Amino acid sequence: MIDKNAAIYIAGHHGMVGSAIWRALKSKGYHNLIGASSKELDLKEQEDVREFLRKIKPDVIIDAAAKVGGIMANNDFPYQFLMENMQIQNNLIGEAHKLGVNKFIFLGSSCIYPKLALQPLKEEYLMTGSLETTNEWYALAKISGVKLCQAIRKQYKKDFVSLMPTNLYGIHDNFDLNSSHVLPAMIRKFHEGKENNNASVILWGTGKPMREFLFVDDMAEAVVFALENELPGHLYNVGSGEDITIKELAAIIQKIVGHTGQIIWDDNKPDGTPRKLLDVSKMHKIGWKHQVNLEQGIQKTYNWFLENIENFKEKIY
Repeated sequence: MIDKNAAIYIAGHHGMVGSAIWRALKSKGYHNLIGASSKELDLKEQEDVREFLRKIKPDVIIDAAAKVGGIMANNDFPYQFLMENMQIQNNLIGEAHKLGVNKFIFLGSSCIYPKLALQPLKEEYLMTGSLETTNEWYALAKISGVKLCQAIRKQYKKDFVSLMPTNLYGIHDNFDLNSSHVLPAMIRKFHEGKENNNASVILWGTGKPMREFLFVDDMAEAVVFALENELPGHLYNVGSGEDITIKELAAIIQKIVGHTGQIIWDDNKPDGTPRKLLDVSKMHKIGWKHQVNLEQGIQKTYNWFLENIENFKEKIY
């Protein structure tokens, strides 16, 4: 067990995932949580990271920091997505090792797995095929982080572990239609449609692809589980182990939001990968399982959306 007074540094603590981890740890009595904003610490600068870590002397580091974006951003800025993510994780992992930190939790993404891998995606499928071209730069960076943690674990016997989440959503999500993912984008579109006399809502694709979703607080609980236990392996998928079609997702969100207008599917827009489901049996076997079902999670997310509409940078209506 990790002492409740252990110094735990959460990189990326202002983001959706990092803030959920912070809340989860606080609720369980961890007192010495440390964070730094991007203005206070540029994780891409090795000397700054080295000086910061030597100053705070963390017992544990949780890496929830990354440069993230949608398909368009990945396509337009491949160099930044590869280089900046490698800089961030290499600085944190390398300096943690030099400083003698024995517990490191690295968070990645399910995009590390091959585009055409069998479903559901098992951890052993890593590096067995070509990546999805729309986000290969981000995926390559995350793969290098996984392998770096594995190398330290193998060579130096340190408890460095990687957790690969499925599609996350929840409190502090991104509702900007230019860069948000499918679930928060639908919440906003249906809300705007409802407020506009239940106007029709246009959604991309056919609605046939299947996707898996995990409420971000469940992801945070998986991180706490990894913190409080020494996991036997180096890589674990974190998800619900359940998927639904995009059309089914739209129906659930429409009902929760209270939109009663028509849904128009624009099948001129791409569907993306037909299915992407994680095999989470390894996490289930060692004792972790998600607790928040999809309807509960969407309701919690929509409630937060309503409470924070005034804080969004762009105008909602």
